[in-house]
Amino acid sequence: MKNGSRGNMSDDELTVLCKSVLEEEARAILSTASRSGEDIVRAARIVSSCKGRVVVSGLGKSGHVGRKTAATFASLGVPAFFLHAAEAAHGDLGMVCRDDAGLLMSNSGETAEVLSLLPYFRRIGASVIAMTGKPRSTLARNADVAIDTGVEREADPLGLAPTASTSVQMAVGDAIAGVCAKLRGIAPEDFAVFHPGGALGKRLLLRVSDLMGTGDALPKTRAGASVREALFEITSKGYGATVIVGDGDELLGIFTDGDLRRLMEREGTASMDLPVEAGMTRGCRTILPEKLAVEATRVMESAEISVLVAVDGKKPVGIIHLHEILKAGVS
Repeated sequence: MKNGSRGNMSDDELTVLCKSVLEEEARAILSTASRSGEDIVRAARIVSSCKGRVVVSGLGKSGHVGRKTAATFASLGVPAFFLHAAEAAHGDLGMVCRDDAGLLMSNSGETAEVLSLLPYFRRIGASVIAMTGKPRSTLARNADVAIDTGVEREADPLGLAPTASTSVQMAVGDAIAGVCAKLRGIAPEDFAVFHPGGALGKRLLLRVSDLMGTGDALPKTRAGASVREALFEITSKGYGATVIVGDGDELLGIFTDGDLRRLMEREGTASMDLPVEAGMTRGCRTILPEKLAVEATRVMESAEISVLVAVDGKKPVGIIHLHEILKAGVS
């Protein structure tokens, strides 16, 4: 292997090269969008209407892209899996059903292992979508929809390695999945169901009721009780506050450790024997238990407070602390 000018390029020259690679891939994607948009929509309609799964298959670099494409479909609520083209002929084709839709990827459109899947798909009546850089290839001619993913040149300095072509394949796969998700009416809440372990899933799934302290864990003090009694409730429950309720258990306000400090600054030690109403905050911020925890975070941050009272009508049913929400991974 010849070294050529390797190592002799300046950072500025390498930056220009880096920019040219990115720009070449961007041009290739935009060119595909301008000529293949209708075919992408046709493919998405096939996927959206199929009662089975999307079977993505390819070999080599197309296979690597295919794995990512299948994962994107699945993450958007479109059942999909990757079928290795070489393994398919050795028993894995048994995973494919007539209700499935095949997405076969081959830049040349003549990859033998990929073409060998066509007779089986045709025999069981499953739809076939082709993603190929050669619109007149065998794969394209035998597909229900053929998407042209061809590029004028690859983006690497030699113009040989699959770079622009694989970027186009990946972008087209994303486009099909995105259109299909729209056709199927996938909502953010649905997306969260498929990602329960991630930060996004927690933002969209966790509700105030999942994190709030309720029942015996809810710090609650009746009006007329002394500040000393309220302080005991604050320290024993660990929320830095206690809700204040009337005779009918209706919410009257909240008494926090901050309220205690301010009361003691005014009244000194005598404040311990005062009724809790002397220092409580009336008209405190509240939230419904069914609201998302991330919404509680926004309320607390905007009001510069650390606890919120969850209510059912006029009665407090829980309390939630900002630290609990952050600890749960919601931000």
